[in-house]
Amino acid sequence: MLQHLNQFLPQNKPHRHRPKTKNRPTTKTTIFSFAFVIVSFSLNLFTAPTSAQTSQDVELQVGVIQRFGEKSNDKLTLKATPGDRLSLRFSAANGELQTVEATSVKLEALPQTLPTPALDEKLILGSYRSFESAENTASELRAKGIEVEIAQPKRWQVWAKRDVYSTPLLRRMLLESLQAKGNANAYLESKIVQQLPAVSAVVGKQRYSLGITEITTATGIIEVKQGEEKPNQSEDNRKSVIYPGSLRLQPNAYGTYTLVNQVPLETYLRGVVPHEIGGEAPYASIEAQAILARTYALRNLRRFAVDNYQMCANTHCQVYKGLTGTWGEADRAIAATRGQVLTYDQELVDALYYSTSGGVTASFNDIWKGPGRSYLAPVIDSLLNVWDLKNQSLSAEANFRRFMNLKKGFNEDEQELFRWREESNLQKLNKDFKEYLQEKANSLANFQTILNMEVTERSSSGRVLKMRVQTNAGTIEIEKDEVMKAFYAPWSTLFYVEPVYQDDKKTLKGFAFVGGGFGHGVGMSQTGSYKLAQQGWSSERILSFYYPGTQLKPLSEELTFWRDPWEKVTPEN
Repeated sequence: MLQHLNQFLPQNKPHRHRPKTKNRPTTKTTIFSFAFVIVSFSLNLFTAPTSAQTSQDVELQVGVIQRFGEKSNDKLTLKATPGDRLSLRFSAANGELQTVEATSVKLEALPQTLPTPALDEKLILGSYRSFESAENTASELRAKGIEVEIAQPKRWQVWAKRDVYSTPLLRRMLLESLQAKGNANAYLESKIVQQLPAVSAVVGKQRYSLGITEITTATGIIEVKQGEEKPNQSEDNRKSVIYPGSLRLQPNAYGTYTLVNQVPLETYLRGVVPHEIGGEAPYASIEAQAILARTYALRNLRRFAVDNYQMCANTHCQVYKGLTGTWGEADRAIAATRGQVLTYDQELVDALYYSTSGGVTASFNDIWKGPGRSYLAPVIDSLLNVWDLKNQSLSAEANFRRFMNLKKGFNEDEQELFRWREESNLQKLNKDFKEYLQEKANSLANFQTILNMEVTERSSSGRVLKMRVQTNAGTIEIEKDEVMKAFYAPWSTLFYVEPVYQDDKKTLKGFAFVGGGFGHGVGMSQTGSYKLAQQGWSSERILSFYYPGTQLKPLSEELTFWRDPWEKVTPEN
């Protein structure tokens, strides 16, 4: 078996008198268990590969619709292919397994009033833009003996583990302990829940109440359309997605449901590669993307353990659209690289990638906190000697401004977002920043207006490490990729800021973000890889350029999928 696989595969273990979602004490401190969670039939959710060969077809669990039931009228239409039938397997009201077959099924999530209002309370230990930042905080807290879990209600968050800190008293004791040690990020989030979504399946005139539901077909193909299906709606306007494999409807940690696609890895890649690399990509770039997407998926199976699946289908993971939009060149690249992954020191690399670097890639620590990765180091994204990064660090503001004035000689210099200038007025900046501070429960969230903003620290690749925002209520410092959450104007953290004034040259109108690139900048530039491929570079050579010191290898028993990098810097006691 591939090493450490079971360490990050969520396990379908029975809970002792505890619902699968969070415990919710009522205002009288009694525990209210949601009826839709108490479904007790056993599902073999996660099967580990038994050999290097079968591991290439390991089945992934991808949350393709993550918050079904969040809106009061959420609807899904599921259809089988012509000549095939859907099979829904779920637990009936009497507790027995029930199977319903049909060519088409409508799923509806309608609000259901609880018999007694319930208190939903969580101790949030940190709120972040990215999983990487949340995982770093989680590792730090675990090293201090605090049990935590990573969730994503909207932003990525670190929660005090709900089945450990299961009472209001325990949560408050932990919060007080953290605050006494200077932790200003932890806070309690409490709300009274009066309604929860109840999901039912409508087949003809028959309605079935659902809990955890397995949905399969003989062909392994299921069409899913969100929203209400309208009569005479053209195929082009259906906006449906064709998913391979099977589906499972299951509760998540937020009181709603997730539709999970269970799909073999290599088939999953058919729904990722075309949507990540783009149809204009040269073939070697497509191969490089296929290798990275495979590596990324296997390394990141732990992301949604709190919700009992592995990955999402959007840009918080990798964009995945099932078999909708597949194309031949991508399929050829996936087949040609089958089972190939990018490695470093016998471990799958952190296969991060993005659209456009802006002329220089970033290190892991330029964007996120935590132990660095030596193969994720700044690289000038050019085949020419346009800049000596070793002797002209972009951490110096003067060097950075000169670098940003360079427009030619880079792999991406013909791309639209290689260089950009984005202005934002004060009204929009204030709105964005207020929302950001409110999500983080910051005490200055009620400020009136921004007075000034400036970059106070840069990395050697020029990325913003610290940015100071002065408001009428006080000054807030933002770090690294949090800048991208606080303000929507910049396309990356590779920028400088300029004030924009009214015609009188005295009244502040807003600020301009002047920069380059699109995305976090760590790892491979997708548009940069186009130029390298056009120059005749192979996919292996492209990957070596963006991930120095790495090796391309077939999956084998010697490879580790993921190892907590904190294990390398924090020895066990």
